[in-house]
Formats: sequence, C-alpha cells, structure tokens
Amino acid sequence: MTTVRHAFDEELQLLQHELIEMGSYVEQMLDQAVQSLCHRDEELAKEIVRRDDVVDEMDVNIEMHCLRLLALQQPMARDLRLIGTVLKAITDLERIGDHSVDIAKAAIRLKDYPRVVSLVDVPLLKEKVCAMIRSGLDSFTQHDMELAYDVCDMDNEVDKLYRRMRKNILASMSKGDADLEAAALMLLVLYYLERCADHAVNVAERVVFVETGVLRQLAVSHRGEYVPEENNGEEAGGQ
Repeated sequence: MTTVRHAFDEELQLLQHELIEMGSYVEQMLDQAVQSLCHRDEELAKEIVRRDDVVDEMDVNIEMHCLRLLALQQPMARDLRLIGTVLKAITDLERIGDHSVDIAKAAIRLKDYPRVVSLVDVPLLKEKVCAMIRSGLDSFTQHDMELAYDVCDMDNEVDKLYRRMRKNILASMSKGDADLEAAALMLLVLYYLERCADHAVNVAERVVFVETGVLRQLAVSHRGEYVPEENNGEEAGGQ
C-alpha cells in the first residue's frame, strides 16, 4: 500500500510540474505579446499567435493526465481537490494564452499608431498581471494560502490601474486626440490584461479550496484584509 501511495504522490508531483510549465509558458506569451505591442514588432506578434496551438496541446495533455489519475487511482479527499483544481486552473491558463493572442493580434493592427499605444503605461499593467500569475502558481505549489490572498490584493491594484488607464484613453477619444479605431483597440488590450488578472485570482481561490475544502470567493474589503464568502455547498471531507 505504501508503494502504491508513493507512486501516486509522484504522479501528483508530475501533474503539478506540468501545470507550472503551462503557467510559465502563458506568462511568457503575455509578456512578449505586450512587448510586440510596445515595440511594434509584427513578427513577434505573429509568433505569439502561432504559440496558441502549443497552449491548447498542454491543456489537453494535462486534462488527460488528470482523468487517468481519477480513473486508475483512488484519490482521497484532498487529492480529489488538488486534481480538480488542476483541471480548473488549466482552463484559466488557457484563457490567459487566448488573451495573449488577442493582444498580439491587436499589436499587429496598432503597429502604425505609436501615439495611441503611448497614451497609457501598458508594460506596468502587464508586470502586475504577470506577478499575479506567478504568485498564484507559487501559492499552489507551496500550499501557501497567504500568498493566495496576496494575489487577490494585487488584483485590487490592477483594477484601479485599469480604470485609470481606461479613463485616460476615453478622455483622449472625447477630445479628438486619438484615432477612434486605434483607441478602441487599446481599450480592448487593457480589458484583456484585466481579464488575465481575474484568471490568476481564480487560481488563487482554488488554492484555498485545496487547503481548506471550502470554495471561497475572496473579496477585498480594503488593502491587506479579506472577507471570505463561503458557498452554500457542504464542506468536503478531510483525508
């Protein structure tokens, strides 16, 4: 029995490694998508679009790994939560990959509008979002709920920055200082980045679920303090 459990633990470690690999890949995609936008690098943008197939393949492979573990093993309560979290997390990571492609496609269309791109500090927003993705994944591998809560605090900063940048672009549009089509594309870029941050929060919330057995929506009451809202479902049993 000990040998079987050891083999299963190794499979779970491999599964977590695959998740981190996928997370690192989509984080790099997001970083380079914003680079292609700011540096008007059409070739890099096209490369990001092509990488979407790699992310989709990672998504399918990890999903199949999870299903094999569920079918061939007898996971205990915490193991089930961990595998379920991986299944949910890959969906969020795949969506971050999709939004990276969306930004790259916008970069191709915006390459002739440098003035519009420079209206807001997109790299700053991107750095905060990438930090959220890294912290969300680290909280999962380190079983660190405090780090998961930090991700939600970071999301509050991203939301404020997003609203401020969006306001700046809308003001330029109303004054006639920006090409309307280009400005609308920049609004979409900001939206894609904000959505990536939301997906990072989803991962962090699932970390709390793995550790506690309760799925919580982590609402920020003010910086550094969180008010968990428990769902109405029954708490999962422990090991």
